[in-house]
Amino acid sequence: MFTNRKTLKSRPRSGVARRRGRAPASRGSVIFALLVASLLIQSTAGVTAKQATGATPFSGERAFDYVKELVEFGPHPAGSKEIERVRKYISDHLPNAKRDEWTAETPEGKVKMVNIVSELKGDTDEAIIIASHYDTKPFKDFTFVGANDGGSSTGALMEIANTLAASHERHHFTYRFVFFDGEEAFCREWDECGKPNAPDNTYGSRHFVEQLRASGQLKKARALILLDMMGYSKLELGRDDMSTPWLVDIIWKTAQGLGYSKQFVERAEGVGGDDHAPFLQAGIPSADIIQLSTYPYWHTREDTLDKVSPASLKAVGDAVIASLPRIEDRLMKGGEDVRPPTNVQSR
Repeated sequence: MFTNRKTLKSRPRSGVARRRGRAPASRGSVIFALLVASLLIQSTAGVTAKQATGATPFSGERAFDYVKELVEFGPHPAGSKEIERVRKYISDHLPNAKRDEWTAETPEGKVKMVNIVSELKGDTDEAIIIASHYDTKPFKDFTFVGANDGGSSTGALMEIANTLAASHERHHFTYRFVFFDGEEAFCREWDECGKPNAPDNTYGSRHFVEQLRASGQLKKARALILLDMMGYSKLELGRDDMSTPWLVDIIWKTAQGLGYSKQFVERAEGVGGDDHAPFLQAGIPSADIIQLSTYPYWHTREDTLDKVSPASLKAVGDAVIASLPRIEDRLMKGGEDVRPPTNVQSR
């Protein structure tokens, strides 16, 4: 089953109780109060309308609830027993979720991996892919729950999928929501145990692109939006310098137009490698929304739920959803301007 948006409980919000007056107000004071209220409504109407047009139905609170549940599962690296429980949780909260299972060759031997895919059909089979990895980094010397690194993007993607499914709006492209397994390296460092044409990372995204190629569907994958480490309470997202410039530009300008200039900033973010690299190498325009260089708790025991903010999740969810019509328009007009990476570096 996928999330019923009418019954899903959001975190409680505090309210302000009404106070009763001690004495009845005079006729003159009532009229004066009404006039002041009328002027206030007129003066703020423009601001309220502007804010309303910028909002999307994406709920940062619901996304945070997903992140909280994911963190409560504890560490769930690829190949672990715990990750199977996480897979079931994700699948149960998505519309039409399907599993793509395979066995990956890793430094730890053969490991079963599963990508989870949910699809929202459009007028064509050409697809815009929105993705996240859901595995956590394996550490033997401390407990790593990956609240921001894996958790925040997975919770946000679950909410994006459910928000778009509930909207019933017609769209030209099919939207494919993909949860990648095995993004994290089994060895401690990103490229420590990698071999030529067989890196120890991005197992799920590389498998997904290989499946597209094998099935002749590669050309129908028109764009990728990747979410990773984007829920920090002090969110500051720079433009990933590996990503496709025009796609990043649409997302950043849309976000800034919605009032998220402090979250989507004008600086470069040097990621080095991530799940968008296989897509870029296959010629698919891709954008990575990630805060790596300024997140101080990356791959530490302190990457916990208190570092994640519903407001940050909301900022990214709004930006992605509001960008989709502009991305569709650009893709239908052509001129994707793909820039394959030439110098993928280690993190």
